[in-house]
Amino acid sequence: MRAHPGTSPADPPPGRPLDRPPGAPADGPAGATPDAAAGTGGPDAGTPPAVLVPGTAQPYLDVLAALQDAFLAGVRGADPLLPVPWCGRWKVRDLVVHLARIHHWAAGQASRRREVPLGRGPFDLPELYGTCAAELMTTLRTLAPDATSSTLLGPGPVAFWHRRQVHETLVHLWDLRTATGSPTHADPTVWADTVDEVVTVMQPRQVALGRTAPLPVRVDLHAVDADRSWTFAATGAEDPAAAPRVEVRAPADALALLLWRRLPADAPVLAVDGEAAALEALLTSRLVP
Repeated sequence: MRAHPGTSPADPPPGRPLDRPPGAPADGPAGATPDAAAGTGGPDAGTPPAVLVPGTAQPYLDVLAALQDAFLAGVRGADPLLPVPWCGRWKVRDLVVHLARIHHWAAGQASRRREVPLGRGPFDLPELYGTCAAELMTTLRTLAPDATSSTLLGPGPVAFWHRRQVHETLVHLWDLRTATGSPTHADPTVWADTVDEVVTVMQPRQVALGRTAPLPVRVDLHAVDADRSWTFAATGAEDPAAAPRVEVRAPADALALLLWRRLPADAPVLAVDGEAAALEALLTSRLVP
């Protein structure tokens, strides 16, 4: 959702693209070349099948377009100096510039090209965000989902960015709307996929990069409104079967916001059963970037 590759205030300060691979230049993807990757599909390559949010008939890019529209509408009505307290010292202005830069950076990652730096500003916030959102959407709709891109996991399909940018934008839309006192409505299935990305992509990547140790505890998550469950296994315990264990049941949005450090472990919406210290161990690890 720093707030990315997503979404936590401990990330690099606003104005830096989030979580680029080590060694990447300030405004360019690692390993990018001036030319787009060979084999990418364009308008003449036929229309590839849409990549759908799991368990739905919703293409990720349609969900992303709706989230971007909602974010832009919120930007136009928000005080740029309004605090966003769960993102450290950020204000709405910082949040908007951050997400615009992430969209711009992700477009470069998807197309394997070095993007033009946006500069330091000051910016017209609606214009900046609208331009970067359109750039990302045009890039992702032009490239074939199975074309090779630079992803957070190394070379991988462009479809990676369909999903990653949906969840980046959803969490930051929540940031913006919550800061301005407005609710965020999204399909629980989409929020459940936000949880799944943390469990299956973000946390394992953090371990692989040496940013956090394997967990010595087991944490089971259950999304009560999406009929999905996940487990953070106790891969760092001497005896995983005897490791401290906790179960958390909640709506999918609450679980996602818990993992992205927007919701405290004692929030009333969370039903916690088991050893609270196990949940604390998960949440105090570098679970996400």
